Amino acid sequence: MSPENIKEHLENGELHISGRLVDASNATLFGTCTWRDVSRDVIYKPIAGERPLWDFAEGNLASRELAAYILSELGGWHLVPTTVLRDGPFGEGMVQEWIEIDESVDLAEFYRTDDARLRSLALFDAVINNTDRKIGHLLPDHSGHVYGCDHGVTFHEEDKLRTVLWQWADQELTEKEKAQLKNLANLIQEKRFFFEKLLSDAEIKALEHRIDRIYKAGVFPSPSEDWPAIPWPPF
Repeated sequence: MSPENIKEHLENGELHISGRLVDASNATLFGTCTWRDVSRDVIYKPIAGERPLWDFAEGNLASRELAAYILSELGGWHLVPTTVLRDGPFGEGMVQEWIEIDESVDLAEFYRTDDARLRSLALFDAVINNTDRKIGHLLPDHSGHVYGCDHGVTFHEEDKLRTVLWQWADQELTEKEKAQLKNLANLIQEKRFFFEKLLSDAEIKALEHRIDRIYKAGVFPSPSEDWPAIPWPPF
């Protein structure tokens, strides 16, 4: 099923909640979305279940999750499972397709490799200013694709990149990656109305500045001395 068909399914289907991911700090519910007699497993994160964060005082995490999905698609990365913002049993929230991971992949080893799929995720995280890229947020599926999940604490206007993927720090961007960033900057201008519904004006301007800064520097960012470089716990 194409991402567009999955999106249509998630937007229109009936949500049935069957459980909760207890390790999540905010309400993260597991269930199914049924539409036209077809059910898909999903994750549902209601806004009402979010815990307030002192450094993300504006907006909500669900909107940032959707913004991350939209940006991933615009950038041609396709790294975020199909995501929508809609009403549900506990009010408006994020609904995202569930990814069945390939459990033969040892994440504790995989995240340390120089795999090209992780490199794409590292660049994507630098663009969205991901403050919480943990090992457990890597989702390698059975087709060989690698997704990333949990993008609620992203797009802050201050630099807050925290990630376990520092393998490419200070390495030069490829010409393909530079072209990707340049094209993304143009698309954000064209599709700005999508982000205006989800992020503050300051966050959008900071996003545009980050893309321009990374493009002009021509290298992956390196860890800062002003804040922890790796989220805790890292898994």
